[in-house]
Amino acid sequence: MASKILKIDMNSPLRRKAEPGDELISIDGHEIEDVLDYDYWSYGEKLQVVLRRDGEEKTVRIRKEEGEGLGLEFETYLMDKPRRCANHCIFCFVDQLPKGMRSTLYFKDDDARLSFLTGSYITLTNLSEREIERILQLRISPVNVSVHATEPALRSRLLGTLRGAEGYALMKRLAAGRIQMNCQVVVCPGVNDGGHLKRTMEDLAALYPAVPSVSIVPVGLTRHREDLMRLTPFDAEKAAEVLDQVEGYAQTCLTRYGSRIFFCADELFLKAERAIPPEDYYEDYPQIENGVGLMRSMEEEFRDALDGRKCRGDFCVATGVSAAPYIEKLLRAAGSDAPVYGIKNDFFGHTVDVAGLVTGRDLLAQLCGKPLRKRLLIPHVMLRHGGDVFLDDVNPAQVEQELGVALTAVDNDGTALYKEITA
Repeated sequence: MASKILKIDMNSPLRRKAEPGDELISIDGHEIEDVLDYDYWSYGEKLQVVLRRDGEEKTVRIRKEEGEGLGLEFETYLMDKPRRCANHCIFCFVDQLPKGMRSTLYFKDDDARLSFLTGSYITLTNLSEREIERILQLRISPVNVSVHATEPALRSRLLGTLRGAEGYALMKRLAAGRIQMNCQVVVCPGVNDGGHLKRTMEDLAALYPAVPSVSIVPVGLTRHREDLMRLTPFDAEKAAEVLDQVEGYAQTCLTRYGSRIFFCADELFLKAERAIPPEDYYEDYPQIENGVGLMRSMEEEFRDALDGRKCRGDFCVATGVSAAPYIEKLLRAAGSDAPVYGIKNDFFGHTVDVAGLVTGRDLLAQLCGKPLRKRLLIPHVMLRHGGDVFLDDVNPAQVEQELGVALTAVDNDGTALYKEITA
């Protein structure tokens, strides 16, 4: 598949040899199908590039610094369309979205390229043999893998596809090719917990160091599960049970391998009403983007930033129900009396209590009439990438107008929070 060039950087080594509208066909004889081919084969110093213009191909030769980019911009980031997920996972969050939201929220990707480039998780069921071979050949590593179970029949059931059964065998093949895989297991009570979780952890630990980390995450259930399989939500007792099981095996791994390998999501500790572990528990925070150690990291950053500055008195905070007590504790440690409002998720259901899924409408409904101050701080994860809209298409300007406050989205970073609350 040829990739059409949209723009050419002024410093590109192809500036005088290519034009916008040209199609990139190959580099050094290797067909360029997407951004991974492009980045890998354009790394060298001397390149032979084949372009196509008006149906005719031409070959150009260039010299550049090793690792220097070609300075080309294409019509899409991937130079291709993203791969759509073909699974029917019994716990898929997208399937639990209400109707009427913007179309992009219903797109489910399962793309190894995005896993490598942006850290998204894939199930491995969407890979062709050519793609598997390319991962091995180009050393596309690490990739993030949604495992959920290693028993073939159970994984097929969880993912809703027969190809789910091939997952662990493919992971072993990738591990033999020295591809690193950070993994996650979404635990569904009564389905893949207990003995099944034990088997999954043992199988994944056997692949260490190719599998250097695994996050254990509780299933997220919304109130919009019409015609979907009935699943049991986590309660405090179940969260404590899973924590004890995972922590017990993680200690075994720490002794055997020098790493815990298995890390429970912050949400499990909160649901079990247990303290977030100390910083050394999280090693080098390998799963922080998956909600593992995010609160501990934020607290450490916040406390490191404390320098005795006086807190401002013009702000209040809104966040998810689960994080509200934690944020309040940080503010009090800094000497602030600012109110912290935990927003219940009426939109998705009260079993969903994380800040990233709070909607603008819930924010407006629950803060209306509350004693707000001049500024309202919210975690940046409430907004779409770019900071322009909540999940339900309410925008920050609407919130500011209806509540009469200045809205400030704060990064999930303790230093950033401390900066916002001090003069």
